[in-house]
Amino acid sequence: MSIAITGAAGQLGHLVIEHLKQKVPANNILALVRKPEQTEVLGVAAKAIDYTKPETLDAALPGVETLLLISSSEVGQRVAQHANVIAAAKKAGVKRIVYTSVLHADTSVLPLADEHRATEADLKASGLAYTLLRNGWYTENYTGFVGAALANGALFGSAGEGRISSAAREDLAEAAVAVLSSDGHDNATYELAGDTAWTLPDLAAEISKQTGKDIPYRNLPEADYAAALEGAGLPKGLAAALASYDVSASQGALYGTERTLSELIGRPTTPLAVSVERALKAL
Repeated sequence: MSIAITGAAGQLGHLVIEHLKQKVPANNILALVRKPEQTEVLGVAAKAIDYTKPETLDAALPGVETLLLISSSEVGQRVAQHANVIAAAKKAGVKRIVYTSVLHADTSVLPLADEHRATEADLKASGLAYTLLRNGWYTENYTGFVGAALANGALFGSAGEGRISSAAREDLAEAAVAVLSSDGHDNATYELAGDTAWTLPDLAAEISKQTGKDIPYRNLPEADYAAALEGAGLPKGLAAALASYDVSASQGALYGTERTLSELIGRPTTPLAVSVERALKAL
């Protein structure tokens, strides 16, 4: 079995490789990255690829049986980038592509869901076996604001009482490994939501509980929250995107009741309290 992982130097890719090494020999794992030296600490072979240069993909993929296509981080360019990977995989004789999509991609109101829907369609049209990992939101996307909440004396957002079925990045990495290292997942679609949904007021309450400080949740209009994020130093485009994701969360875009994730990893998903504790320790 030869398994390759795109975006292997990223946070999810790094975790996938660490857990995958516990399931298959390290010499059967290939990290696909822009700079191979980024993966030296992972202890697996690496090849350089560039999504915008098909020739690099053509050179890297021969001999690969299963490919984990971790979605590109370049919003707005992902459809074309992913299409290049799919085409190269087909040319190289890759047997299966596992793709990290987004929860309920087919119906999601998240702005970024459009690109995932397009890539899912390209995979289905390719004729290759595929597995769609429709990942819920990373809990870390929100616990990353714990420090700012403590500094500001409040947690800000635009999600209102929207319920968020997030999971720790490690939970989703383990799910990917479960699929990569076993059979029976061809042409399957998995909705990967955390076991227990929560709201931003719940997150504020958990931060308050663990720190002994009163950290309320302050709900802001989308434009005001985007402005606040930009004022905190985030690029304008990213600030606007994060605010829009919160509004989508208020509309139920990050909520799911499926238990597929915990079934795949063989344990409950990481509780919010544990993720908050980890975030506080990291400050």
